[in-house]
Amino acid sequence: MRFTTTEVADATGGEVFGREASVDGASIDSRLVQPGQLFVPIVAERDGHDFITTAVRAGASAYLTSEMIGAGTAIRVADTAVALSALGSAARDRLGDRVVGITGSVGKTSLKDLLASVAATTYRTAASVGSFNNELGLPLTLVNAPDGTECAVLEMGARGIGHIAELCTVGRPTIGVVTLVAGVHLEAFGTLDDVAQGKGELIEGLPASGTAVLNADDPRVAAMAHRTEATVLTFGQEGGEVHAAHITLDEHLHPTFELRSPWGVADVHLAIAGRHQVINALGAAAAGLALGVGIEQVAEGLGGARLSALRMDLVNVAAGYRVLDDSYNANPTSMAAALRAIDELPANRRFAVLGTMNELGDEQEQLHRSVGALADELGIRIISVAQPWYGAEGDDAVADTGAALERLRELGLGDGDVVLVKASRSAGLERVAAALTAP
Repeated sequence: MRFTTTEVADATGGEVFGREASVDGASIDSRLVQPGQLFVPIVAERDGHDFITTAVRAGASAYLTSEMIGAGTAIRVADTAVALSALGSAARDRLGDRVVGITGSVGKTSLKDLLASVAATTYRTAASVGSFNNELGLPLTLVNAPDGTECAVLEMGARGIGHIAELCTVGRPTIGVVTLVAGVHLEAFGTLDDVAQGKGELIEGLPASGTAVLNADDPRVAAMAHRTEATVLTFGQEGGEVHAAHITLDEHLHPTFELRSPWGVADVHLAIAGRHQVINALGAAAAGLALGVGIEQVAEGLGGARLSALRMDLVNVAAGYRVLDDSYNANPTSMAAALRAIDELPANRRFAVLGTMNELGDEQEQLHRSVGALADELGIRIISVAQPWYGAEGDDAVADTGAALERLRELGLGDGDVVLVKASRSAGLERVAAALTAP
């Protein structure tokens, strides 16, 4: 959105130094600044103030600062991160009633991508980029929404109680979607009930005139209906007002199903891989219908959706094997879904290159071992990267990504083989997927 520097100062409680200017959107990364944007230096492991000159040279019209004033137009504020949230709230003021918040332990980004495609069939839509879902990413999504945006789709992540409540004060969603409560970030939350408490803050933050879109298949999510005065709309594969029938998969793992809802019935053909994406599609369909999108347009949007990078990307390699790149992140629920996905592919041999799943708390060893047991049950051979708890033996237990690639070369990947690549992002397994799929 376009702001004058005076408007930025008014929104953030700051003071303008230098010539009056206008900004269109914002960036917290000097390497990604676009001409005309506002640069917001964040103080973290590295101090973003050190890159203000770089951002100005890249074309930033102005910048926030809590330190000394340099060249160009500056808005001095007490805290740049707090100021970014305030500017995000000011951008939210310019939007109407079509703001959707999405949270849950699993499937947030996929559902966000699906819903953005659905909403775009009917409204000018802005959505979180990738997994921009925290106290920086959410206000950036709002500030970077183009002028004239009619619908905003906001992903909301949390690493503890109170995080989503804080995001709701900035994004002020009118529709809230909760995907699933699962054993993710247990180091921070503690128990599954604590996870449910934190995720449910989205539902508590909805206005009475809003809509809570809840997964009827998850008892903890379904129970959130009691935490809101908003209208409740449910979705699910086992139950729910919006549900699927006659689910089939093609040879690329793309699901086809009949979408059934109080608004009618439509056939859906997804262009994304995995049976588990059906539940995400149902959540997106329910939210889209709540937004006022017609059911035929919902089906059209679901069929045209593409996922953010490194998520269930099935690649056919010239050497004859296939790679399922799901390396962006991992938890026990998504690991099981990805393993079951390659089990449904026709294959001569099935391999899974797996790295550590982070933030699982006291049960981390048991949860890793359960993934290894499922792979063994399905006949999938694990190449474990710096993670002994999966149970890989001998040369299949490797120390790093380079050794994983070397092991796969020794095994002679060829026609009819399938390789899943998955771990928490810190494991860096996207390098393995990139090497396996490179020309």
